[in-house]
Amino acid sequence: MIIDFSSQIHYVWALLPEIILAATGLTILTVDVFLRGSRSGPSGRWVPAAAVLGTVTAGAAAVFQLGFESPLAMSMVAIDEFRVALTLVILAATTLSILFGMDYLERRGLAVGEYYFLILMAAIGMTLLTAARDLIVVFVAIELMSISVYVLAGFDRSDVRSAEAALKYFLMGAFASAFLLYGIAMVYGASGSTNLSIVGSEIAAGTASGNALLYGGVALLVIGFAFKISAVPFHMWTPDVYQGAPPPVTGFMAAGVKAAAFASLLRVVAVGLAPAEPAWHGIVWWLAVLTMVVPNLIALQEDDVKRMLAYSSVAHAGYLMVGLIAGSALGYSASVFYLGVYAVMTLGAFAVVSVVGDDPGSSASIGRFRGLGWSRPFLAGMMVVCLLSLAGFPPTGGFIGKLYLLRAAMAAGEAPLAVLLVLTSLISYYYYLRVIWKMYFEETPEGATLPPAPGRGFRIAAVLTVLTILVAGIWPGPAVDATDAAGASIFHVETVVGTERPPLQSSESGGPTAR
Repeated sequence: MIIDFSSQIHYVWALLPEIILAATGLTILTVDVFLRGSRSGPSGRWVPAAAVLGTVTAGAAAVFQLGFESPLAMSMVAIDEFRVALTLVILAATTLSILFGMDYLERRGLAVGEYYFLILMAAIGMTLLTAARDLIVVFVAIELMSISVYVLAGFDRSDVRSAEAALKYFLMGAFASAFLLYGIAMVYGASGSTNLSIVGSEIAAGTASGNALLYGGVALLVIGFAFKISAVPFHMWTPDVYQGAPPPVTGFMAAGVKAAAFASLLRVVAVGLAPAEPAWHGIVWWLAVLTMVVPNLIALQEDDVKRMLAYSSVAHAGYLMVGLIAGSALGYSASVFYLGVYAVMTLGAFAVVSVVGDDPGSSASIGRFRGLGWSRPFLAGMMVVCLLSLAGFPPTGGFIGKLYLLRAAMAAGEAPLAVLLVLTSLISYYYYLRVIWKMYFEETPEGATLPPAPGRGFRIAAVLTVLTILVAGIWPGPAVDATDAAGASIFHVETVVGTERPPLQSSESGGPTAR
C-alpha cells in the first residue's frame, strides 16, 4: 500500500501506533476516575494490564506498517524499517517498565491511572521521534516526551529527592529545548525549510553550504540532542536525576528517552545534515571521546549503584555515537542493534535496584547487594546477566552490539574510536564485576532486611529480559538482519518535489559474521 498522504486516512495509518497509545492512555485515565476504590490489590491490576495491552497492540500496528510505502520525502513522518524497528524497541521498553514497576508502585501507593497515562504519553512522544522527518515534528515530539517524564520524575511526592530530580530535569530539559529551538530556527533561515529532505537537498546543492547561519544552527542542534542523550559535558544532570526519580521511572528514562532521542538524532543527521558533515563531525567526534572516557572513570568511585548505572548510561551514549560517526548504513544498523540491547539490559539492571533499594529515603548503596546471590538468587541472577551484557561479555547481546559497533568504526576508518571503545569497556569491567562480587562473595550483614520477593509481573518481565539478552548474544542473526534493513532504510532514494535525490554513499553493509 502506498502512503502518499493524499487523503486523511493515510495520516491515520502513518500514526496508528501513536493513536492506539493515546486511546489506551485516555481510557485508563477516564475509567480510573470511577474505579478509584478498587485500584489497590489484585482488582487494581487492570490498569497496568490495560497499559500493556495498549503497548502490545501498538507494536502489532507498527509491524503492520511494514506493508506500507511512503515515497514522498515531503511527508512530516516516515514509514520505513527504521521507524518500525525503533518503535518496537521503545514499546518493548515501555512494556517492561510497566511490568517491572507494578510491585514497587503498589508498595509506595503510586499505582494510579495518572502514572500509566503519563508513561503512555511519553511513549507517544518517543515513537513519534523515530518517525519525524521534519524539525518541527521533532521538537513537538521531544516536548511531549519530556513534559511527561518531568512529571514522572517527581511522581513520588513522599520523597523530597523525587521533587528535586523533577526540578533539575525540568530546568535542564528547558535549557536543551531552547538550544534545539534556536538551532531549528537557524537551519530554517539557512535552508528555507524544516523538512529534513529539503534541508539536505539545499545543503547538497550548495544553496546553504558555507552559510554561517547553517553552521550555527547545526551546532545548536547537536548541543540540544547532546543534552537529551546525556553526552559529556552535557550530562551533569543525569546522576542526580536518576538517583532521585522513582526507580521504575529511572529505568524508563535511561532506556526509552535515550533510545528515542538517539533515533531522532540518527535520522536528522542522515537525512538532513549529512551534506553539512564539516559542521558537525568534529564536534560529535570529541563528544563521543569524552562520553566514553569521563563517565567510566567517575563510575569507578561510585558506591551508589543507581548513580553508577547513571554514569554507565552516559558511557553507553558514547558507544552509540561511534555508529553515528561511522556515517554508513553499517554504522546506523549497529546503533539500532545496540539501542535495542541497551534498552533491555539497562531496564533489567534498574529493575533489580528498584527492589534492593526499596526502602523510602534509602539509597541503593552497593553494600545492600551483599549476599544477594544467596538471599534472593532470582534477582541476583538477573542482575548478573544484565551487568555482564552492559560490560560486553559473551554470550550476551551487549557483546554482539559492541562487536557490531567496532566493525562499523573500522569500516569507516575510525580506528581510534574503535580502540577507545575497547579500552573504556575494559575500564567498566571493574565497577560491573564489583557488584557481582558483592552479591556472591560477601555475606549479608546481620540484621539486614531482605529485599521483598518479586511479584508475578516482575518475574515475567525478568524472564523476558534475560531471554532477550541471551538470544541476542547466542543467535543474533534475525535481529542483525532486521537492524541491517532498518539502518539501510534511512539511505533509500527519496522523492523531493518531483526530483530524485541520490542516496548518500555508505560503506559496507551487514552485521557481524557470527550468526
